Amino acid sequence: MIFLLLNRAYSTSSKNWLSRQAKDPYCKLAKANQYRARSAFKLIQINDKYRILRRNDVVIDCGAAPGGWTQVAVEKVSKKGLVIGIDLLHVDPIPHAHLIQGNFMQTKTQDEIHHILQGRSVNLVCSDMAPSFSGNHIADHAHSMELCESALSFAEKVLSPGGSFVAKFLMGGTEHEFRKKLKSLFAKVKTEKPDASRKQSTEGFFVALGYKG
Repeated sequence: MIFLLLNRAYSTSSKNWLSRQAKDPYCKLAKANQYRARSAFKLIQINDKYRILRRNDVVIDCGAAPGGWTQVAVEKVSKKGLVIGIDLLHVDPIPHAHLIQGNFMQTKTQDEIHHILQGRSVNLVCSDMAPSFSGNHIADHAHSMELCESALSFAEKVLSPGGSFVAKFLMGGTEHEFRKKLKSLFAKVKTEKPDASRKQSTEGFFVALGYKG
């Protein structure tokens, strides 16, 4: 009986998700523009406002799977730019992007990144990483801030003076402390919730500009 109830619950949840996806205009736009995820439009909208992606830029996308942000970055920086996408999961090839399967905090992965960079300056480190949702918002928020901390720690190792940093977080209270840290490292720090971010979602994005190095 318990199994049947759980099965029905999952079935209802799946139907609700499919229904929401079918009605979501950004899902339709993503499909029309051949982006792998609707989240691509979050980066597009952030870039429209802050111009963090420019021609010939070097971009590192942390937690790149399934590749939507990497696709956008490749489009914006053009062929003379350089885009590196990193994820623990496999990411299917994206034209003109270098993809690494690994942990960006490990020395082995960072050595591979520097080999690809060949001494080029990094203009943007971005992260759309989110924790595996547990259903406990306090725990999920804490895990999201841990991901922000790890992305920033990596950015401090590779980002060039004047560079930018973008990271997703789940609102919950302690993000204000992280924002203070960003302000000590960057000339300008903003918090954004793009239109492509679902209204019911608690996600937000830190946009930090002008890395002091």
